[in-house]
Amino acid sequence: MVARTILVSGDGSALVAAATALHAARQGRRTLLLAADDPHRTLDAVLGTRLTEHPTPYAEHLSAARVDEQAAFRTALGELGPRLRPALDLLGAAPLDPEELTALPGTRQLALLRALRAADAEVLVVAAPPPAELLAALALPEQLDRYLARLLPEQRQAARALRPLLAAVAGVPMPADWLFEARGWAAKALAEARAVIEAPGTSVRLVLDAETHSADELRRIHAGLALAGHRLDALIAHRALPVGAAGSADPWLAALAERQQERLAELAGSVRVPVLVCRQPEATLEGMAAQLYGDGPGPSPEPLTWPVEDRLAEDGLLVWQLALPGADRADLELVRRGDELVVGIGAYRRTLPLPAALRRCTVAGAGLADGVLSVRFAPDPALWPR
Repeated sequence: MVARTILVSGDGSALVAAATALHAARQGRRTLLLAADDPHRTLDAVLGTRLTEHPTPYAEHLSAARVDEQAAFRTALGELGPRLRPALDLLGAAPLDPEELTALPGTRQLALLRALRAADAEVLVVAAPPPAELLAALALPEQLDRYLARLLPEQRQAARALRPLLAAVAGVPMPADWLFEARGWAAKALAEARAVIEAPGTSVRLVLDAETHSADELRRIHAGLALAGHRLDALIAHRALPVGAAGSADPWLAALAERQQERLAELAGSVRVPVLVCRQPEATLEGMAAQLYGDGPGPSPEPLTWPVEDRLAEDGLLVWQLALPGADRADLELVRRGDELVVGIGAYRRTLPLPAALRRCTVAGAGLADGVLSVRFAPDPALWPR
């Protein structure tokens, strides 16, 4: 079981992930570096070896591998094939041979999830896809699990013994056993992926270019991560100028260094996580690790809690406080749907099940302040116990 998973995403994520993994290994922890988004094999050149889907030893306590989406696609279809065969037979379709299979769009995200749940290490460091793609991949297990629950609820499986009677009375065919078996297999795989993604030791480490980063872009990424329930443990400013550049005799270089220092100060003031700086010229992996983490253990994720505040005595309200740092009021959408609250922030959207007490309440309003969305609920007299 992986105790710590660090998903390194952003500009320069491959080099920073390698330095992070080397630092963890030098702390004496069995570490796996996983290249999940390295199409040009940058890590192969940095490590001096050709990575495959099987871990390759690199240094003491450190191995490295890459996500092979083609192999993952074939393996997944191989596992699912026997469960789909009844449907293919019903349609009169012939299954594809392994040599014919080509990875489809979305396969890379599924391959990443498969690799996360199959990893065997104390520390897993992932050179992850860009933030938008990473968020989409991490959201898949929760979304697919919800779709399964809606389209094929477990309650219908309980009616398997009554299938012939129900079919005769209602005139509607009941799903066959193979469909329930496929649902169980998919639910198990999704649960394993969610266990890794939602584990307390899993966090995202965002890498930004020290010169070209955008504060608005960072804000939106941070809000998207928070809405999805992912912990941001640190920001890394990559390719920063040397400290002495601000005192350079070259006025152009000095002005550039001063502007970059202002950007870094703005960056540090915009988030509540450590901002680590990696400066040029880029050193060896060992030098990068020393610059970023020194001899310490490195950043760790803060616990993520969304408490319900009891204000019944004062205001007659319950307030659900959702920490969404970086969220903008103009991008915010809220919809109550039965026992769920649909929250949207720009391009990101999540359906949250309401805590038990709030299901017996009506929404009385909401407000966003200091990165916290406070949704106010008033007890429904028809449902609230006297």
